[in-house]
Amino acid sequence: EVGAWTYHYSDQGDYTWEQARNFCQTFFTDLVEIQNQQEIEYLNKSLPYHERYYWIGIRKLGGIWTWVGTQKALTKEAENWAVGEPNNRRSNQDCVEIYIQRPQQSGKWNDEPCNRKKKALCYQASCQPFPCSQRGECVETIESYRCECYPGFHGPECTDVVQCAKLEPKRVSMNCSHPYGDFGYNSTCEFRCHEGFEWQGAGVLQCLPSQEWSANIPTCTAVTCPVLRAPDQGELNCSHLHGDFTFGSMCAFSCQTGFVLIGPKSRECTATGTWTGDAPRCEAIACPVLSAPDQGEMHCSHLYGNFTFGSTCAFSCQTGFVLVGLQSCECTALGSWTGDTPHCEAIACPLLRAPDQGELNCSHLHGNFTFGSTCAFSCQKGFALMGPESRECTATGTWTGDTPHCEAIACPVLSAPDQGEMHCSHLHGDFTFGSTCAFSCQKGFALMGPESRECTATGTWTGDTPHCEAISCPVLSAPDQGEMHCSHLHGDFTFGSTCAFSCQTGFALVGLQSCECTALGTWTGDTPHCEAVTCPMLRAPDQGELNCSHLHGDFTFGSTCAFSCQTGFVLMGPKSRECTATGTWTGDAPHCEGRDAATAQSIKCSALTTPKMGQAACFHLHQDFTFGSTCTFSCQAGFVLMGPESRECTALGTWTGDPTHCKAISCPVLPAPSRGQLSCSHVHGNFTYNSTCTFSCEEGFVRMGAEMLRCEATGNWTRDPPVCAG
Repeated sequence: EVGAWTYHYSDQGDYTWEQARNFCQTFFTDLVEIQNQQEIEYLNKSLPYHERYYWIGIRKLGGIWTWVGTQKALTKEAENWAVGEPNNRRSNQDCVEIYIQRPQQSGKWNDEPCNRKKKALCYQASCQPFPCSQRGECVETIESYRCECYPGFHGPECTDVVQCAKLEPKRVSMNCSHPYGDFGYNSTCEFRCHEGFEWQGAGVLQCLPSQEWSANIPTCTAVTCPVLRAPDQGELNCSHLHGDFTFGSMCAFSCQTGFVLIGPKSRECTATGTWTGDAPRCEAIACPVLSAPDQGEMHCSHLYGNFTFGSTCAFSCQTGFVLVGLQSCECTALGSWTGDTPHCEAIACPLLRAPDQGELNCSHLHGNFTFGSTCAFSCQKGFALMGPESRECTATGTWTGDTPHCEAIACPVLSAPDQGEMHCSHLHGDFTFGSTCAFSCQKGFALMGPESRECTATGTWTGDTPHCEAISCPVLSAPDQGEMHCSHLHGDFTFGSTCAFSCQTGFALVGLQSCECTALGTWTGDTPHCEAVTCPMLRAPDQGELNCSHLHGDFTFGSTCAFSCQTGFVLMGPKSRECTATGTWTGDAPHCEGRDAATAQSIKCSALTTPKMGQAACFHLHQDFTFGSTCTFSCQAGFVLMGPESRECTALGTWTGDPTHCKAISCPVLPAPSRGQLSCSHVHGNFTYNSTCTFSCEEGFVRMGAEMLRCEATGNWTRDPPVCAG
């Protein structure tokens, strides 16, 4: 033991740190708490050496080295660690030992595991409960203790109190409390002023440990209210009793034109330093809230607030719309806007109509035929739309695209069938939807196919293409003993076919020399036949006999007759005569004479020939082509006799009249059609009987009428000349 502060250690055994502390707290105060270097030196000299050294009252709590007796953290200045310590080897060294009488670093500290056993180093405290008059802190010292007085106290046991100067305020009420004596340490004095006034300075003064008051004695002045200002766009008029903006001051408020006062018209400064009422303000007079017009925009500038006095709003419209009304307006002091509210109207486009034979279907966003309207076009069945399928009304008031129209769907151009005619009616244009064409054939031709065709909505014609076929006549054959030569314009033995008949020498044609197949399918006239040429019937001469043989009929071509006379008579002339192809007998007629007489010599004329394309019939009184012979002439169909119909052999040996001939009958000369060609073949001369002419048209033109014409025996053509139509 050493004086009043004593140190103790366990000399009976070794303890863990917890056991050591329990030992110290049981028999003494606690494990030693070292306060300075002198104390360390004292312990190192006074205590005996122990190989395991001594536990002291430091332990790591919450990661901080702490004096367990006072629960104060070890300060940096108080640390006394050995070199390299604390090292917390193996992370469990939370307690501290002190090296006593160690050869190296004696008196230094080292951290150790708390479960190791060492000597306990204890202390016995000198400070008793409630030391230093409870006005200071008892500090243990070697062999004694001392009092460290709290502020405001002094003396060995802290019994003396610090004194401040006595307060004597003027015109201010004061109320004081003195816990340690009049105007001593911690005395407090509170000051008060009349209503509407306040002290200048601290409201409460306190005696400090320095023997000074915490502030000077306060004075009373009128309570000040915050300085008021005129509201924006307004005015302020004030009266002051005790000073500007102090207790009792009164301020009146007003606003400029176009503004209205919101709040009290006047305010008074109260004893609390506040103004009565809330701060008024001048608000711009409001106009009705405006909104942008439909399909438009509004841009406003506000001087004093949205849609209030002085606000101006400008209006505009979106593309495709036009503003109706003022472009801008202003909010007046009366709370109304200049002018009426404008609006946006869609720009109008010209009114559209459905195309002929079509339909129109429109959708309107903003009104009929205005900006944004779209119109779709379509055509009725059989018509095609020419142009855009739809148009839109633009912002410029015009429609996109050109105006469409409906055109009738076209069918291929039809032409009249050969040897036929075509007559068309067109509702919507040549050879387009709804056009109908009727077909017919020229005389002598029959229509094969539909009589009419119609152009449909698909651009095709109803039915197949018709054609004209020549009407057929019965097939002809050459007559017995004759020949037949036919020309066929349109097919064997069809309308227009002509057949010419002739007979072999010695035969005469009975019937027409030619026939034609008519439009009725019959031949003109009956079928001819060949009959043997007849010679005049012969008689037996007087006093004679006649004996005949007939090949083709009595007294016809090829018949031969033998003459003989009775006894006593002599045959004068040929013994026999033959019927020739000319219908005359060879030789003169013989006779029987009973006496000698000179045969009279007949006067002869030149032999006549049958005209081409004609016939001749001669009668001879004496001998062929002798005095008294007469010949009559005729022509075949289609020919006309040029010259006398008969001639006679005169006593002069000449024939009466000029020679005769047959001339083909002429038809009018045909010209080539405009935009076409003409091709003719002439059998008997240009544009005469049986001449045929074929017509054709240039490319792009259609023949209207018969393809071929023939000159008939009447001097007329079988049809009117055709024309070429574009």
